[in-house]
Amino acid sequence: MKRSIRHLIAGLSGGALALGLVAATAPASQADDEYQVLVVGKTLGFRHSSIDEGTQAVIEIGQANGFTVDVWDPAQPGVTLPSTPFTSAEDLAKYATVVFISTVDGTNPPFGLNRPSLLDADELAAYQGYIQNGGGYVGVHGASDSMHNRPWYGGLVGGNAYFRNHPAQQNATLVVEDPTHPSSAVLPAEWTLFEEWYNFTNNPREVVRVLLTLDESSYNPGSGAMGEDHPYVWCHNYDGGRSWYSALGHREGTFADPLFRDHLLGGIEWTAGVTSGGGDCVTFYEVGNLVDDLAAAGGVLNEVAAKNIAKHLEMAEAAADAGDRNLALDELHVAQVLAGALIPDSATSDLIAGKIADLAEWQQGLADAGA
Repeated sequence: MKRSIRHLIAGLSGGALALGLVAATAPASQADDEYQVLVVGKTLGFRHSSIDEGTQAVIEIGQANGFTVDVWDPAQPGVTLPSTPFTSAEDLAKYATVVFISTVDGTNPPFGLNRPSLLDADELAAYQGYIQNGGGYVGVHGASDSMHNRPWYGGLVGGNAYFRNHPAQQNATLVVEDPTHPSSAVLPAEWTLFEEWYNFTNNPREVVRVLLTLDESSYNPGSGAMGEDHPYVWCHNYDGGRSWYSALGHREGTFADPLFRDHLLGGIEWTAGVTSGGGDCVTFYEVGNLVDDLAAAGGVLNEVAAKNIAKHLEMAEAAADAGDRNLALDELHVAQVLAGALIPDSATSDLIAGKIADLAEWQQGLADAGA
């Protein structure tokens, strides 16, 4: 599921890419400037009764935190735009991010694949262009049960992790795996609440940054359980834009929970580019693809340099997976030094070194948090 070089480069943070091991590469904060957010609550399939509450929650969060909200949901005639906002990438560009709240469209396989998608071909093309130009995606709950027949959207949600099924609503415990992100830093290490708990068609861990996992020992997961590794909230950089997904949000009361509102605000602000933290969801998968794709293109990154950098990235990833933050940081330092020493093209060197710095910022944050 590699992305093109053009899209990887488009997804970089603005500003100079520093060469220090743990370097800030985030764009200048826009938090003091009011911005616009689009909420999509339209459905073509099952409609969650919490969509209205979710829409109102985002409006209220915006009023308290400096953004305004447009709504696209014909089922909410009092607040909806009169027609689709997905007309072109240029028209969508006025929105810092787009929030999809339980946008179920009934395209579940095998029988729903031929049904109309939430976004038709022209609307999807407009949204793709928006993401490729640096736009944002926030997926809430049933947003992963939408556009099963649009592979690009599955990648945007993360690792084609579409909704599969769920057991009865019950109490369960979420565990904060990565407290470095703005949406998870606001939460307790373990968070127990009453919700509808999703199982997914795929585990997205290989391609996303997992922020929260679901402890299956804390509830009855029923059929389709994902086992010991059950990602529930994640983020990643995708096709030039920023993507954040939380499977919470089935119940109306969830949107009234102050903790959930803080959690949702963190996802909105990060995808909108008004806040930063923890290496901005850069993953080993993303950086590995960047190195491989630049090497395959030829010219700016030769095979010897690519192999040496990739080797130390792989060692850093293995150390990170084992929880050895110091070793991971050491290997990332070597990879970053090699990027500077072996790549004569300064733009390419800075590009790779900057992404490695993001990985190092993430690992250092986890070390500081004892994670």
